[in-house]
Amino acid sequence: MESLLSIFLNKKILIYGSGKSGLSTLNFLKNKSEVFLHDDFKRNSTKLTTRRFIIKNQFDFIIISPGIDINKCKLSWFLKKNLHKIYTDLDVFYSFYRNDCISITGTNGKSTTCQLLYEILLKHNYDVKLVGNIGRPILSVKDVKSKTIFVVEASSYQLEYSKIFRSKYAAILNISPDHLERHKTINNYVRAKFKILNNDLKNSLGFINEKDLLTIKELSKRKIKKKILKVNSRSLGHVQKKIDNEYFLDEANKENLSFIIAISNKLKLKKKIVFETLKRFKGLKYRQQTIYKNKFLTIINDSKSTTFSSSVSILKKKLNIYWLLGGMPKKGDRFDLHKKYHSNIRAFIYGKNKKFFISQLKGKIQYSNFNNLGDALKRVFTIVNKKDLLKNTIIFSPSAASFDSFRNFEHRGQYFNKLVKKHLNG
Repeated sequence: MESLLSIFLNKKILIYGSGKSGLSTLNFLKNKSEVFLHDDFKRNSTKLTTRRFIIKNQFDFIIISPGIDINKCKLSWFLKKNLHKIYTDLDVFYSFYRNDCISITGTNGKSTTCQLLYEILLKHNYDVKLVGNIGRPILSVKDVKSKTIFVVEASSYQLEYSKIFRSKYAAILNISPDHLERHKTINNYVRAKFKILNNDLKNSLGFINEKDLLTIKELSKRKIKKKILKVNSRSLGHVQKKIDNEYFLDEANKENLSFIIAISNKLKLKKKIVFETLKRFKGLKYRQQTIYKNKFLTIINDSKSTTFSSSVSILKKKLNIYWLLGGMPKKGDRFDLHKKYHSNIRAFIYGKNKKFFISQLKGKIQYSNFNNLGDALKRVFTIVNKKDLLKNTIIFSPSAASFDSFRNFEHRGQYFNKLVKKHLNG
C-alpha cells in the first residue's frame, strides 16, 4: 500500500475534462508531475493541449473527469486503447492521503445523507470536509490534517474508472435503474456502485440496505473483504419520536435516516448531538423541499428528482396530489407505484417528451399534458383555487433529467420557485 504514495509523482499525466474536477486535479498535481489538460469542447485556451499533441505523446496516467463518457467523447478510441492507464481524482486523493473517509453512493439520497453526516460530525467538533459529487472536488480541499475526516459523495461516474480508492466506511443506500444511457446495462451500473465496497483497510465497514433487491442480489455474487452491516428502517420508531421531524416520515428519508443512525452508532457518536442535528434538519434545496405551506395547500420542490424511483416515496405520503413531471427521461426508467396510491394523484406532464411519460402513466394515473412547465403549473393553480377547502399538495418532482430546458436541476428548481412566487403573488 505504501507504494501508492508515489504513483502519481514525477509522471507524465493527461487530465481529460476541464470542469471542476479536472481543474482541481490540475492544480493539485501541477507541482508534482508533468501535467496536461484536455477538453473536447473548450478551445483557444492556453491551459489546454490539443488532440494532435495527445496522439503523438505517451502518458503514464490519464485522469478522467466524471462527466467524460469514453464511448462518446472525441478521443474515445484513444481512451479505450489506454483504459489500463485511466484513473480518477478519487485515486489521486487516495495515493497522497490516508485520512478516514465515509463514502456514500446510491441512486437516491446521497447528498442528503452526506450533508447530515457532515453536520453531525461538525457538531462533534471533528475536522470534517464534505466533498465529491455534492459539488466540491475532493482534490480542491486545502489544509488537510492527519485527523481530517472526509465525507465523500461518490457517483457511479466517479467510481466507474476508479482503481485504487478505498474508504474506511462505505455505504450503498439503494440501487435502481439510472444513468443507463452511459452504463448501457443495469449490471454495469450496479458493478460501478459496488466498487465503493472494495477494501483491504483494517477495521473497515460497509453498510448496505437489506431491503434493496439489486444490492442484495449483487452482494450474493461477491466475496467482499470489508465487513458488511445490513441496514433497515424498521426499527426507527424510537428515533423518529426523539427527533420529531416530519422530513423523515416518507420512505426515502427514513432510508437515509437508517444509514445515519447505523453509521453514527459505529462511530460511537453522542446520541444527544445526533438527535439534535436531525431534529433541526430541513433538507437540501430542491430535494423534497417544502417551499410553501398553509392550512389548505403545500407546495414541494423536488427538482432533484431525475427518475421515477426518486419520486415514488413522496407520492405515497401526501394528500390530493397534483404532480408536475417532465424533462429528459432516463433510459430504462419505469413507473412502479402500487395501484392503491393511484387515485390520490393527478399528473401534469410537460415538455417535448410527453409520449414517454404518457406511456408510463396511461391506465394508472389521471393525467393532462402541456407544452411547458409554466402552462402546467398555471392549470394546477386554476384547479387548486377551486378546491381551497381541501388540503392539497402540489409536487414538482420531474422524474427526469433537466438538460432539455435547463442547465441543471438547481436551475430548474429556481425556475419553478419563480413560477410559484408569481402565482402566489398574482
